[in-house]
Amino acid sequence: MTYLTPLRWMDIVMTASTETTDKRSLRRAFVASLSGTTLEYYDFAAYSVAAATLFGKLFFPSGDSLAGTMAAFSTYAVGYLSRPLGGFIFGRLGDKLGRKQVLVFTLLLTGIATFLIGVLPTHAAVGGWAAVLLVGLRFAQGVGVGGEWGGAVLLSSEFGDPKKRGFWASAAQIGPPAGNLLANGVIALLAAVLSTAAFESWGWRVAFLLSGVLVLFGLWLRMKLEETPVFKKIAEQGEAPKAPLKEVFTQEPRALIAGILVRICPDVLYSLFTVFVLTYMTTELGMSRSQGLTAVMIGSAFQLFLMPAAGALSDRVNRRTMYLVGTIAAAIWPFLFFPLAGTRSYLAIAVGMVVALAIHALLYGPQAALITEQFSERLRYTGSSLAYTLAGVVGGAVAPLIFTALLAGYDSWVALAMYVVVTAVATAIGVALSRKAPEENVVGPAETVDVAR
Repeated sequence: MTYLTPLRWMDIVMTASTETTDKRSLRRAFVASLSGTTLEYYDFAAYSVAAATLFGKLFFPSGDSLAGTMAAFSTYAVGYLSRPLGGFIFGRLGDKLGRKQVLVFTLLLTGIATFLIGVLPTHAAVGGWAAVLLVGLRFAQGVGVGGEWGGAVLLSSEFGDPKKRGFWASAAQIGPPAGNLLANGVIALLAAVLSTAAFESWGWRVAFLLSGVLVLFGLWLRMKLEETPVFKKIAEQGEAPKAPLKEVFTQEPRALIAGILVRICPDVLYSLFTVFVLTYMTTELGMSRSQGLTAVMIGSAFQLFLMPAAGALSDRVNRRTMYLVGTIAAAIWPFLFFPLAGTRSYLAIAVGMVVALAIHALLYGPQAALITEQFSERLRYTGSSLAYTLAGVVGGAVAPLIFTALLAGYDSWVALAMYVVVTAVATAIGVALSRKAPEENVVGPAETVDVAR
């Protein structure tokens, strides 16, 4: 019989206790990452839906409905154009001060801006100032979201097993469809229970005012978190970067370019099938707003499960090859969807949107892991945030405007589909430039951080 000494028993108990603590911290980090990004993208999606269906009339009145929609989409783009500023500011702070503190600030910024949109006077009340104020608040939303993504990804992935990085990092990726589903659901419910006059007068404001309550919940979760093991180790060794922005541009430019390019096609695809498609269905197909919102909600509901599944799958197969397959599918699907939409069959359109968002999930699920593992640990927040936000400027920011202009100029869906093909080519180039994380870059709570890279 083998007897365990008191010291050995103590070692076993302490090891078990540490593992329990790590698992608890990991679960908290996953939930905080998921809930935080869900709340922020609820704010962002609420604006996107309102811009596609309502804000043109309320803030940019014009005799031409298409012109009003273009103006509303211009403020939608502002939310993307301001993201790099958030990436520059908060990415730098995230690598210098830590992930947790920065994520509290980003959540507050986005939530307050969204709440204030809910109390804005419209053009009928204050004239052109309404549009100015709306653009300013949309800008603030974008700054907050620009600093959120990189930190939220690291929050969950740096607590988790690096061999399962695709799955753990997908927590932040679930946020956009979850937020989109929540925002569409709230707005669809308000539109269903209120008269058109009541909804356009005050009902839409409720969706934005709810942000205040949701932000308090998100803050409560994030304040309870610890800093990630990776950043703790870097801080203990005194290796936090002094000038992370400069170091990313001078030491890791290939990683930055690859990170930017791999995001472009998924961003454009998402804009097409969650934002512009609402305008297409109402103006070109003569369908109701509620039908479009319901179809988006169905597709987003499927994404809640497909994104973590795609992230987990990318841990088992070659992540870059899987991403390339998704990119090819994204380039092909618009050529099949629009003929389906032309039948004006709601069932066909809904199925087509579910497939489109499933393709997006195949890309977006493993995207966080693919981007973050391009960068060294000490520059990971800055590099990931810059890649995410700069890609948004050339991808999601201008996509609704380009789709609207192409439809107006060519009066054909083929031009829209070809635009998606162009972005798919750019993303394929990004995949070719990307690289598998070096061994020293695969870091988890149980491993030693190599900060010499």
